[in-house]
Amino acid sequence: MKYLFTTLFIYSLSVVSDPINKIIHIVPAIDETPQVISKGDAADDPAIWLNKLNPNRSLVFGTDKRSGIYTYNLKGEKIGYTEIGDINNIDVRTMNVTDDDNKDIGSYSFIFASNRTTNTLDIWTYKDTNIDKAVKDDNFEISKDPYINAKANMVVYGVCAGIDSRFGLIAFLTEDEGPKVQMWNYGPFGMTLLTTFNNGNATQSEGCVYDDENRTLFISEEQDRGILRAYKINNELDFSNPIIIDNRSGNIDGDPEGVTVYKSSEKDGYVIVSSQGDSSFNIYNRQEPYNYIGSFKVGSNKDIDNVNDTDGIDVINFNFGNKYPMGLFVLQDGTNDGKNKVKRQNFKYVSFADVLKKLDL
Repeated sequence: MKYLFTTLFIYSLSVVSDPINKIIHIVPAIDETPQVISKGDAADDPAIWLNKLNPNRSLVFGTDKRSGIYTYNLKGEKIGYTEIGDINNIDVRTMNVTDDDNKDIGSYSFIFASNRTTNTLDIWTYKDTNIDKAVKDDNFEISKDPYINAKANMVVYGVCAGIDSRFGLIAFLTEDEGPKVQMWNYGPFGMTLLTTFNNGNATQSEGCVYDDENRTLFISEEQDRGILRAYKINNELDFSNPIIIDNRSGNIDGDPEGVTVYKSSEKDGYVIVSSQGDSSFNIYNRQEPYNYIGSFKVGSNKDIDNVNDTDGIDVINFNFGNKYPMGLFVLQDGTNDGKNKVKRQNFKYVSFADVLKKLDL
């Protein structure tokens, strides 16, 4: 092939103010997943897979960074679990693939994960028709053996994938307890390391997302400073001039964790980042200069508890029907503290229509 803020919020509240005086709107969770198998801080990062053949059979992958990868349906129900190792972050891209004679052989999905057990970039490749059939038969889960293990030669942490107009199918892999970011390319000979750069003087970078259409990498810096940056990708792979979007002196409280992009059109939309210190989600314009627009929290809703201390997030703009007419926002819940304190974390589902309505977007 080629190629922690723990106050409970009631949904009836519309806005609150946090310690840095930003206005925070409240939206409800619509669904939630079961708890992951590992106790403590274990659930981490989700990735949404759009099933273009049958959208109602789309999937959400979620990592348990102490054991493996979960597969959920659009109701938040677990349909698969694979014990692989310490899988920290996960991302997915779908594209048409051609053979050596340039003949189209169909749509394939590529699942990328950062494996901290082996310090590798792991990749799974599936033909979309095969995933759809397996989901229909209720027997899909990530295989135990990845299609490719790319040795990173560093202690791996976060990962995000992309489809770039110049470099094709790519992935960015971040270093734990260090500033390094590796850029990889998926090609006919497997994964190739294209370049390595430093995300500032970061002591640790994890959350990232690649905006394919705008050729922009959004990446967070945690720990000492707490900065969200944007890197415009050029053909020379010069990463020396990033744009600082926000930091702890602005609208970020604590660590900027998960980062994702909501696409309202090909090039417009919103960048969303988890502001972990105040358990909120900041929204910025997708286009430079990436102006801050507003923030929201996820409050309790019936039997679903409110969300705190979020790590990974993902969002997609697709009409999934009455529950998610303007798209689905999936997030990790760092406390999962409902009526009874639980020992295991999970993931929550939010209708992005509620976010757009609350922030009047």
